[in-house]
Amino acid sequence: MDEFEIGKVAHFYDKVSVAVIELKNDILSIGDSIHIKGHSTDLKLRVDSMQIEHKNVGKVEAGQEVAVKVSGKCHRNDKVFKMVE
Repeated sequence: MDEFEIGKVAHFYDKVSVAVIELKNDILSIGDSIHIKGHSTDLKLRVDSMQIEHKNVGKVEAGQEVAVKVSGKCHRNDKVFKMVE
């Protein structure tokens, strides 16, 4: 599976396991697979829900920040990659 960088983690809320992702390029949609990689982070997950300003969204475009529920701990400035077949 190939992957390419689409953004970075702007903030992580550990109590609710939510990462705020700053999208730098491409589009991120519900159902996409992402890989969050950093110094001590290596998470692969499917995007099941996303929110902007506490409202559910189905897709986001470059230049936006979106909150995504994640399955583990990540850190500010971890790189976010979109995985494609």
